Amino acid sequence: MPRTTAPDHTTGPAPDCDLFVIGGGINGCGIARDAAGRGLSVMLAEQGDLAQATSSASSKLFHGGLRYLEFFEFRLVREALEEREILLRAMPHISWPMRFVLPLDRDMRFETGTPASNLLSRIMPWMRGRRPAWMIRLGLFLYDHLGGRKILPGTARLDLTRDPAGAPLDPRYRRAFEYSDCWVQDSRLVALNARDAANRGATILPRTRVTEARRVGDLWHLTLTDQQTGTTREVQSRVLVNAGGPWVADILRDVAGQQSKETVRLVRGSHIVTRRLFDHDRAYFFQGRDGRIIFALPYEQEFTLIGTTDKDHPAPDSPAQITEEETDYLCAFASGYFAKPVTRDDIVWSYSGVRPLYDDGASSATAATREYVLSLNEDGPAPLLNIFGGKITTYRRLAEAAMARLAPFFPDMGQNWTAGVPLPGGDFPVAEAAEMPDRLRADHPFLSAPEAQRLIRAYGTEAWTILAGAKDRADLGRDFGAGLTEAELRWLIRHEWTRTAEDAVWRRTRLGLRLTPDQIAEIDAAMAEWTSPATAD
Repeated sequence: MPRTTAPDHTTGPAPDCDLFVIGGGINGCGIARDAAGRGLSVMLAEQGDLAQATSSASSKLFHGGLRYLEFFEFRLVREALEEREILLRAMPHISWPMRFVLPLDRDMRFETGTPASNLLSRIMPWMRGRRPAWMIRLGLFLYDHLGGRKILPGTARLDLTRDPAGAPLDPRYRRAFEYSDCWVQDSRLVALNARDAANRGATILPRTRVTEARRVGDLWHLTLTDQQTGTTREVQSRVLVNAGGPWVADILRDVAGQQSKETVRLVRGSHIVTRRLFDHDRAYFFQGRDGRIIFALPYEQEFTLIGTTDKDHPAPDSPAQITEEETDYLCAFASGYFAKPVTRDDIVWSYSGVRPLYDDGASSATAATREYVLSLNEDGPAPLLNIFGGKITTYRRLAEAAMARLAPFFPDMGQNWTAGVPLPGGDFPVAEAAEMPDRLRADHPFLSAPEAQRLIRAYGTEAWTILAGAKDRADLGRDFGAGLTEAELRWLIRHEWTRTAEDAVWRRTRLGLRLTPDQIAEIDAAMAEWTSPATAD
């Protein structure tokens, strides 16, 4: 597609790009991809690795947000539900349908102060804050029908005394509802959006910090610092997009020098990962007596992911780490449902992420809106678009909305195009996803079934490219453990800006769960050798 830009009113040389994005999380990479596909010249800078912060620390779900119905956030839920299947079709390798089992208990309660609980307390005060089964079923009816569901199956009732989903649960749970949402490999979603942006002409600059952004005439002049070498350079852009996530307010104030009353509320969500607690591929939606909910999700074949919490977080640079209180809370919450209590001894890993929610003045972190807000600053002739809030499920719609806000500055740019367009490796039908690992094994019989599934769920059709020419394991080079080979690592270095073992085993894959510290150190040493100027390919 030819470049389409607004007229250049400067008297100097042309700018380096039409659009400069600060932030390499899902919103920044999604906007970069969308803009590049419309024919704009795009640059993106991320101070660390892609998806290093919030976007690799989610609950790994494309979901409408069932509990948001209690806050009457119908527009948000409808948009997210519509997106589930659009995204599923575009990335059937890193996203797949998942059924959620919601056990029923008469003592389950609303969170105090939600619009739904306030309404019910006025018309049925004898419920005393309880969340009745009929109201859950009404919510699930809305959930099934708000988003135009076509692929995913609808809600069903379960008898937990007969269904295998009841086996790991406390026997007092006898009934449940079962509904659909989707799993997503969150940090791979970011990397693939960045790759597709780059394939469409964008320049992606991980480990590059924007230290200053100033308006000069009708352009932004940005100072970039390479975080590895310390070298600096200056680039010019017609438009600046601040998608800094938890740092969005800091960038607005300290980098761009702009004053604004808009800010974010930083909310920490923490998760624990245990050895597998159940032997099926469905997830659980647990309701608490405090009104909150958590998920227990099948994770990386051998584990269970439990979360999340909602705790206010002090500052973006404050380390996001699970607290003792959060750990005990999640263990106790899950233990209220599973027949066998979940203890600290079951935990093999934990992680926390800071969600940058738009600060709407809500009384609690749980109640803070998940809606996104796009704020266009036109204090000077060079526009600045600030991205507040958002959730992973609606990142594509957020990107479209961002481009709509910027359309007056690029009157000749292309139209919306991303709906259903596959990400790298996702060029196969959803209905064939289950067959893909077997096809890969047929071509490469030395792979085990779990290995083939992992490769398909990370790389899709590009798994064949990684394994090209390999007739046995020896052809893949050094084996670093857990099925991670030299061929895969070198591919990640060449194509996904991977530079450290942390990038490789905790973001591009989750093999860190199966690798020892010594193995991870060996990966770091090998990658440092391969990427050094003297030995790089």
